[in-house]
This record gives sequence, structure tokens and C-alpha cells, in this order.
Amino acid sequence: LTGEAAVTIGATDQGMVAGDLVNTAARIQSVATPGAVLVGPTTRQATESSIVFADAGEHELKGKAEPMALSRAVRVAAQRRGGGRAPGLEAPFVGRSAELRLVKDMFHASADEHRSRLVSVVGVAGIGKSRLSWEFEKYIDGLAADVWWHRGRCLSYGDGVAYWALAEMVRGRARIFEDDAPDAAAAKLHAVLELHLTDPVERDWIEPRLLQLLGLSDRSAPDREDLFSAWRRFFERLAEQEPLVMVFEDLHWADEGLVAFIEYLLDWGRHHAIFVVALSRPEVADRHPGFPGSTRSSTTLPLEPLDATLMDELLKGLLPGLPDEVLARLNAAAEGIPLYAMETVRMLRDRGALEQRGNETVLTADLGSLDVPQTLQALITSRLDAVPEAERRLLQDASVLGKTFTARGLCALSGLSEDEVASLVQNLRRKELLTVETDPFSAERGQLAFLQALVQRVAYEAIARRDRRARHLAAARFLAADAGIDPDEIAEVIASHYLDAHEADPGAADHDEVRAEARRWFTRAAERAAALAASLEAQRAFERAAGLTDSEIERATSLMRAGELAVMGGRVAEAELLLREALAIFDNAGARDGVTTAQFRLGELLFFMSRIEEAVDLLRPALATHEESGDETAIATVSAQLGRMLFFEGRSAEAMPIVDRALELGERLRLGEVIVESLINKSLILVSRPNESVGLMRQALRLSEELGFDRGVLRACMNLSYVLALAGRNDESDAVVERGIELARRRGDRAWEGALTANLVSSWVLAGRWDEAEDLWTAIPVDLTSETNAVHASATLEVATVAYHRGRSEQALTQAAPIAAWGDSASWQTKNVSTQARVLVALAEGKHEQAATLVTAALRDVPETPDPESLSRFVEMGNEAATGHSAEALEDILGPIDDLVRSGLSPSVRLEAHMGLQRARLAGMRGSTEPGFDSAVAALDAAGDVFWVATARVDQAEWLIASGRPEEAAILLDEARPVFEHLRAVRRLERLENLDALVPGQISSTET
Repeated sequence: LTGEAAVTIGATDQGMVAGDLVNTAARIQSVATPGAVLVGPTTRQATESSIVFADAGEHELKGKAEPMALSRAVRVAAQRRGGGRAPGLEAPFVGRSAELRLVKDMFHASADEHRSRLVSVVGVAGIGKSRLSWEFEKYIDGLAADVWWHRGRCLSYGDGVAYWALAEMVRGRARIFEDDAPDAAAAKLHAVLELHLTDPVERDWIEPRLLQLLGLSDRSAPDREDLFSAWRRFFERLAEQEPLVMVFEDLHWADEGLVAFIEYLLDWGRHHAIFVVALSRPEVADRHPGFPGSTRSSTTLPLEPLDATLMDELLKGLLPGLPDEVLARLNAAAEGIPLYAMETVRMLRDRGALEQRGNETVLTADLGSLDVPQTLQALITSRLDAVPEAERRLLQDASVLGKTFTARGLCALSGLSEDEVASLVQNLRRKELLTVETDPFSAERGQLAFLQALVQRVAYEAIARRDRRARHLAAARFLAADAGIDPDEIAEVIASHYLDAHEADPGAADHDEVRAEARRWFTRAAERAAALAASLEAQRAFERAAGLTDSEIERATSLMRAGELAVMGGRVAEAELLLREALAIFDNAGARDGVTTAQFRLGELLFFMSRIEEAVDLLRPALATHEESGDETAIATVSAQLGRMLFFEGRSAEAMPIVDRALELGERLRLGEVIVESLINKSLILVSRPNESVGLMRQALRLSEELGFDRGVLRACMNLSYVLALAGRNDESDAVVERGIELARRRGDRAWEGALTANLVSSWVLAGRWDEAEDLWTAIPVDLTSETNAVHASATLEVATVAYHRGRSEQALTQAAPIAAWGDSASWQTKNVSTQARVLVALAEGKHEQAATLVTAALRDVPETPDPESLSRFVEMGNEAATGHSAEALEDILGPIDDLVRSGLSPSVRLEAHMGLQRARLAGMRGSTEPGFDSAVAALDAAGDVFWVATARVDQAEWLIASGRPEEAAILLDEARPVFEHLRAVRRLERLENLDALVPGQISSTET
């Protein structure tokens, strides 16, 4: 009941409401059946914009002289104050209660646990995806707690406008509408950021990236992670204040970048109350394979057709009193699709067979001879056929514009006046073919829309092919000039309209002009997508542009840009084909600059594919061409990359002058990124001079940070941690690599996070933090099927070696075998890690002699400037392989290293320590009375190598036992035992037990 009551004023921790209103409400409650809600006339009047009521009759109530007319609340039909209520008749919500309950439960789990979750609702057109979403939205609206609600729709036209649905959500949060001027829109966004982001530094970082998403900035993202990290942080900050819901409609039309962002958000924002609902048709599996199966905390909710009983309930709810024979025919034809039932009711209403009486629809004609269309599409076609010609033509114009559109757009396509369009639209709304967007958080608020996407499709397919061309041209020109939205944001849509116009009549007089416009707009769409680091969308748009020109140079330029975007997206096979095709076209056309640029791009790609010899063969001519032309910027850029490639090919002496040239030109021309790359390359070449190497790398890191060159920061952190580790400065090395990991995570850059984490894993294994290292590496997704992942492979081998020492040979084999299967490579880094994997496989299989042979061969085949860390690892493996074997086996390992030292190699702290252990073991085998084990142990301890310090103690104990000094050996075994027990190094513990048997009074760990 609604009315006046007496309340207690000023009461604390108690309250009292009294009076006739309260007494009457109690009387009404007593006559309500369990589970029902009855209301009085005033309450019904105040709430029926949101609630559907049914008359409950008059009731005699105790204390009331007259019977009271009551109403029963049936269902929620809209948000508070009637917001978002569907026009016309709304079908009862039938057969989806379990699905709605699951969505609600998962939302609350996300909110309560502060965990990101995804529900992917999949079903054919008309099955009820939007209705399920609408019921959930009404539920969220009715909660007492605040929830941030966002909805975005993926555009169906073209290949998907990059991040359109996400941009809609941000516009909605900031109340930015499509016709807002850019300055006004930017001001609204700034106000929202000030409201929700308290840290001004973070706000200044996020704002330009959101402006870029909304097309309000000319900024270009260096990579996808640059944008994703900022967008994610914005939504995370919202979710830290209130639970956040994001509903993506028509995800089957989504661009690849949007799907990648959803996966990224759910993964990186997993500790935030972010609840994502994705609505899509089954073809989402074809367009976006693997979604959402690989997405963290995801649930797929397939919507199946309703069974006959539920369809009967739905039809009876829509049409009480429907004859049984008609009900049976409709049920059979509907095939469980709820939209069929709705469209049937609308068809009958169009024919004058129904009358609306309050909230109910009443039959006013005999339906015994009703002709029931056999399919949903046929039913909609039947409805449209019955629409007057003028209205049908306007619907066809609207269908060309899309699912949503403006009255101004209809005027442009139809040639009608605003008043004429308004009159026709009013009729179409009354017939529930069109509706108006009323969501206050939608950027499209006030725009017109098809009530059902299927109606749009049927209307479009009814347009004669000869008429489509003119309509698409009109739509393209309107969207490019008069739509009130930045045309670059919808360049893909405009381009697709021009392309459809061109393909509708290739023989038209203005054929060339229309094709040129299509190419121009696809190029603009590609550049827009590239600026947003949406590499796949940009690549595809450039490819389409390449196919729309007769100019070979234009075609090659578009193909080269497509290839560059394919590289950015990691689609290396596609990139190589595109770049080679562009190179061939430039070469045939005699376009020297194009040839040089294509060679450079292709060379860089080949380098990352570990095909370094091919890359060098391409870049040398490119550098020579730039030398001839005198383009110093190009010379510096190519030289920096060529020097890097030569170094990784093991040709440091050749690389150094090229790197120095790049550095000299970079300094003179103030090319910051070239300087950074050259400093890093030079530092790596000079690893045998550790102080100079560390100094150069520190400067590269400092300069990268000053320039805001994040990729330079990441590469410098990676390599600085490496050169610090060579110098035995392990704590500093860990601090630097953790700094890099933090930046990579903030940017959401998984590639660099994995590479940097690989360095940290190696450090933790060295420090005896084996469990932590295994856990850390397990969390990183690693693909070892490609030779481009040498860094990942190296860390995987560290973890596999831990498994080997712990007696888990099968695990060690499983992890090492894919790397061992790699072929030979020109990159010493890739070649070394593959050889090390073969050695580990041999050790795990008990083939120690084979392992020793592999180590010896690898040490005799090293580049001019070998990697001290790789050498150290080979010596470790050789030590493992040679245990219990002859002195000659140890000499075969030490000999090549000594040769390298004599030729100028400066061993790393770790390598020198392992060489010391090898020499001590060799001296002990040869009967030396002072083989030098104490010095070896001290050196290994200084290197921080916990496992090998304990191993050296065991080696020394073995020598002492052989020398008749078992009491001294017992002390060393006691020192080593707790280390191996902590590490669970069962192979070493077995060796200890064997030695215990040779020491009088020693108790084995098994007996203990």
C-alpha cells in the first residue's frame, strides 16, 4: 500500500511505523496466496510503468467497510521509473529461468569474490539471447547495491570496426553521445576520469589512450599492450568501487582485437569484480576459434529451442484463448524459437485479428483458416509484404544503414522530408518493426533501430540488386559527410558501402571512381585500426585496399603495410608471404625505396624467425642502397638491426663497426631509439669486458626511460639482468628483471613478461628456490613448437633440469624433447639451447657418455663471442655427465674452455666457478694432495649456486674417502645433506647414501 503512516522520529536502533495504512497492508497480506504480491490501487498506479499487474478482484478486509480492489504483481517489465521498457507487447519469460538463475549466481560470485567471470550466451537468431540479457538487466537495476552497467554492440557491416562495442561502453559511462562535438566529448571523459581515478599520474596515463579509443586523439599506439593496459586499468578502477557488468551484443561480428581485449581483461583483471556477458550466434566459433574456451573463468551457456510444452505456454501467454488446432500449427512451425511466436502475434495484429485490452491481447477474429508460414524468415517476409509501399521502402533504406540509424540518415537515403520520415517511422514503430534507443547510457540514445536484426536482414534481401548500388552510395556519402560522427571511426563501414556499390554493378559508368573511393576508405580504416594496434583488422583492410587498384606501386605499398601489421600480430607466415609479394612488385617496378623498405621489414621478420642468415642477406643490400642514396636516418636504423643480427649469428667482430656506425649517426641525428638499440647491442658484444658492458646497458635503460621507449626499457632490463648475472651480482640482477616484469605486466605485454620471467626463473634455480621457480614458470604460457622462443626454451630447460635432479625423468623428457627436436639454426642462442636439451634428454635416459659427447662437441663449436652463461651451463651438464667417468672426459670439457680463455674470453663468475670445480675433480683423479676443492666451493658460493656448492662438497667428500680421510668426508656430507633434502634432489641423496656406506658410523637419510 502507498499512503500516509505514523513513524517514530529521532529513534536510535529502533523504528516504528503505525496507522491504518500498516493495518490494511497486513490484511492484504493475509489474503494473498503464498508467493504472490498483492497491491492497492495507488501502488499500482505509481509502479505500472515498470511492473505488469493482473486484476485480483475485490476483497473483504477486516476493519474495512467497503471491499478493496486489489492487483497481483506479475512480472518486472522495465527498469525503475519505466526505463527501457520494450514497446508494444512483451512475451512472458518462459523456459529460461535456470539460465537466468545461473547468470545471476555467477554475477554475485564475481561481486562477492572479486573475481572476473565471463558468461557466453550462444544461440541462433530469435532464440532469446537479448531477452535473457534484458531480464538480467532489470534484475541488476532492482538491486539495492550500485552496479556499473555497460552495454556495447558489435557492428555487422564490414569486417568489424575495431573496438566499437568497447568504445560504446566508454561513451556510455561518460554520457557522450554521437552528435557531441569533440571538445565536449573530451571534457565529459575528463570529468569521468577525475571522478573515478584519484591518482593524477595514472589519470594522465589512461586519458590519452581512452581518447584514442573514442577517436578524439590522433595518437598512435606503439603496440596493443600500450592501449590494453590503460583500458583495463580504467575498468578495474570502476570495479574497485562497485561491481562492474559489461554486456557485449552480437559478439559473432566482433573484430579480433575486441575479443583479444575481453580475454586480456578477464585474465589480467582476474582479481576484480568484472562480470562479462557475451551474446552471440553459433558462428562465433568460426570467426573466433577458441573463444571462450581458453578464457579464464568462462562459462558457455547455449540456448536451445523451447520444447512443445514451453512453446504452448509462451503462445497462450501471448494469446489467451488461442484455438488448440491453431496452437498446434504455430507450435510446429515455430520449432522452439520464441521470436516466431512474437512475430506471429505481430502479424495477426497487423491483419486486425487482435485487440489490445490493457496488458492482455484478445482475439477478435476466427483463426481456423490461418495460413502459418513455415519458417521465421518467411513469417517476417509475410509481415513486410503486408506493409504499405512507402513504409516498406523506408524499411529497406534503413536496412542499408544498419541495425541502428538516425532519422537524418533516412532522409538522406529516401529523399523524403523530415516530417514525411517521422510519419512513416511512427507507423513502423506502432507495428513493432522499428524502435527508439532509450538507454541513458548508450551513445546511440535517441536513434532509431530495428526491433529485431532478422527484420533488417529480410528487408535488405528484398531490395533488388540494381537498387542496392544507389542506396549504398547514398549511405557511404551520408556517413562520410553528414552522420555527425568522425568518419575515421566508421571508415570500415563507409568503405564497405562503396565496395558493395562497386560489386552491385561493376560495369557502371563511374566504376573507377567508386572503386577508388572504396580503396581510399579501406586505407583510412586500416590506418585507424593500426593506430589502435588492432593488427588483424588493419592487415585485412590493407589487403582489401591492395585488391582495389591498378597501380602496382599502390598495391605493393598496401601489401607491405599489411605485412607489417601481420608481424605486429605474430602472424609470421602471412607476414612473410605479404612482404615477399610486395618486394617482388617493387622490384619489377624498379621502385628502389620500396625495395629497400620491404627488404628491411622482411629481414627483421626473418631474424625473429631465427632465419638469421636469410635476414643478413636481405639487409646488406638494403644498407648498401641507403649508403648510395645518403639517407642517414635509414642507414642508422638498418645498421642497428643488422649489427644485432650479426651478433646473434656469432659474428661479433663484424657486428661491432656496424653498431658503432649506428650509434654515431644516432647521436648526431638524435635518433633516441636507434641509440638505445645500439647501446644494448654494443653491451652484448662486450660481455667479456663486464664493467663496460654493464655501464652501456645501464645507460640504455636510463635513456629508454627518459624517452618513454617502453620496448627499449624492457629489452634493456632483460639484458642488464643478464650482464649483471655474468658479473655475479645476482641480487641486482633480480631487482632489474623484476622491474622489467612489473612494466610488462602494467602494459599487459605477455611476450616480454615471459622473456623476463625466464631470466628470473634461471636466477631462482641458481639460488635454490626450486619450488618457486617451478610455480612461477608454470603460470607462463609457453609455445616450444617454434624456434623463435629460445629464451622461453632456456627457462623450460632450467625447470626440466630441476625435475631431472628430483628423479622425475619422464617430466624432464617431456619438457626437453620438443626443444631437442629443433633443427640447427644460425642463431647461436637457439642452437645452444637445442643442444642443451639433447644433453638433458640423454642424461634423463641414462646415456651419460652420449651426453658428454654432445657437450664436448658443443664446446668445440662456439661463435667468436660465446655466451658465458651457455658455456657455464654446458660445463654443468658436462660435470653431471662425467661423474664417475675418466679424467679424459673432464679434460675434453675443460680443454675447449681453456682455449677460449687463452683467446680472450673473460669467464663469467659462474663459469669460472664451475671450471674450478672441474679442475679440482680432475686433480683429485690424478692423485693431487690438494686438488683445490675448497677454492671451488668458495667460488660457487660467491656465484650463489646453492645446488652446486652442495654437489662440490660431495665431490670433495668422495675424494677424501678415496684418500683415506672418511672422518673429514662425513663432515662435508652432513653439510650437503640438508641442502639436497630441502631441494628434494633425490639423485644426489642416492649418491649420499652410497657414500654413507663408506664412512664408519655414518647414518643414511633412509635409516633416519
